[in-house]
Amino acid sequence: MNTFAAEDLVLVSPRYLAGSGTRVADALGPLIHLFDWSYDHDPASGHIRLDSPCGSAFLNFEPSRFDGWWTICHHDPFWTARFSRQTPIEAIAAVAQALPQLLGDTRHADRIPLTTTALDQTATLNGWTTTHVETTTVYTSPDRHCVLAHEPDGELPWRVTHSLYDGFDTEWTATLSRDAPEELARQFFAHLADPAPVERFFKDLPYLVQNSSDALISPVNTASVNPYVHHAAVQAVQAHAGRSPRR
Repeated sequence: MNTFAAEDLVLVSPRYLAGSGTRVADALGPLIHLFDWSYDHDPASGHIRLDSPCGSAFLNFEPSRFDGWWTICHHDPFWTARFSRQTPIEAIAAVAQALPQLLGDTRHADRIPLTTTALDQTATLNGWTTTHVETTTVYTSPDRHCVLAHEPDGELPWRVTHSLYDGFDTEWTATLSRDAPEELARQFFAHLADPAPVERFFKDLPYLVQNSSDALISPVNTASVNPYVHHAAVQAVQAHAGRSPRR
C-alpha cells in the first residue's frame, strides 16, 4: 500500500493510469504563445476556447462537463477529436501541439516534431499486442487496461478506451472521427504508450490507482538518485520479474 501524502509529487507509469493531471497549459500554451491562436476564457466555468488564425479549427476545454473536457473541431473537411476527463494531458497536448503543422503552420516544427512511427511499430516497441478482426485493428496494452481500436469504415474510426476495473473510477475515452488526420492518431498513441513516467501530485491520481498494483508510483523529491533513473530501475526489476518463470 502506498504511503504518499496528498501533496507529494510522484512519477507514475504506465501513463494511461495516471489520470488527466492539472497541466492544462501544456496543451494550450504553445498554441497561444507560439502559433498565435486567439482565445476566450470564462473564469466562472473555466471554459476556454482557442481558434486557429486561419479560422479552420478550434479547441474547447470545458472542465464543467462530466462526460468530457476537450473537443477539437476542424471544418472542410469536418472532423472532431474528443477526450474525456481522465485522459492523460501528455497525450492530449501531443495532439494539440500537432495541429498548427497539419494546418500548414510549420513554425517551430523543430521544437514540436510529429511522430512518423506507424501504429503497429509503436505497439510493438512498447509491448502492446496487435490483433485484427475483419477490417478492425485492435491494440491492447500489456496489462489489458487500455485499448485502441481502428475501424476505418466506422463513424469513429479511432477509439481509445481505458478502465482499471471494468469501468470504475478511471474509465476514459478518446475518439477521432472520420476524416481526422491519421497523424493525430499516431501522435496520441506514441505519447500514450510511451513507458516513460509522468508527474502527478499524488492527490490527483484516480482514487483506485493510488493503491493499485498495476501502477508504478515513485517519489520525485525524496529519491536518493535522479527520480527518473530510480523509476526506470524499478520498472526494469518489475519487467524482469514478470518474465521470470514461476516455480
